[in-house]
Amino acid sequence: TFNLINGQTTPDAGCVNLHGADITGIAPEQLFRLGVARTFQITATFASMTVRENVQMALLSYERRAHSAVALATRECVVNASRLLIAIGLEEQAQRAASELAYGDLKRLELAMALANNPRLLLMDEPTAGMAPAERNLLMQLAVKTCRDRNVALLFTEHDMDVVFGFADRVIVMNRGRIIAQGSPNEVRANEEVRAVYLGGASHA
Repeated sequence: TFNLINGQTTPDAGCVNLHGADITGIAPEQLFRLGVARTFQITATFASMTVRENVQMALLSYERRAHSAVALATRECVVNASRLLIAIGLEEQAQRAASELAYGDLKRLELAMALANNPRLLLMDEPTAGMAPAERNLLMQLAVKTCRDRNVALLFTEHDMDVVFGFADRVIVMNRGRIIAQGSPNEVRANEEVRAVYLGGASHA
């Protein structure tokens, strides 16, 4: 589904709308400029570069400037990178190489990079995969708060139902490519088919 929204796959039928505009089949690069950002299940950062440089590279990509050492050091870019790092709590690790970060911090760095283009829509593909329960909650709290503060719509896919029910305002549940339920977390939690498929037919703690 994310590949359809993000322009990596063309739908057989139907269309994709963003704020009333048809964006079906538009290439990911164009969608990026239109305000659609995405994070992936496998983190995508520049391992040999510092945390700050990773965010600055994302900022430069958005502004379509030359990727050079001089451009990386421009005052505007440095200031904007610092603001993002402060927002996601990585300012103290700004000079560390991305390869040295713990997995949870890598996820936060990827979030900062995705927000660098001031998106209107952020797609997060299984953002908490491979994380411990406490880390999952911290990352999702950060993502939800940061997106709300920046007026960014957040759409995420997730198999951990605690994360889904804990952080989503609206839930769409799919099984074998078919929507089986949608609505508020409480409405979806009470759906019999969802309970049978994902919750084992019992109340989910």
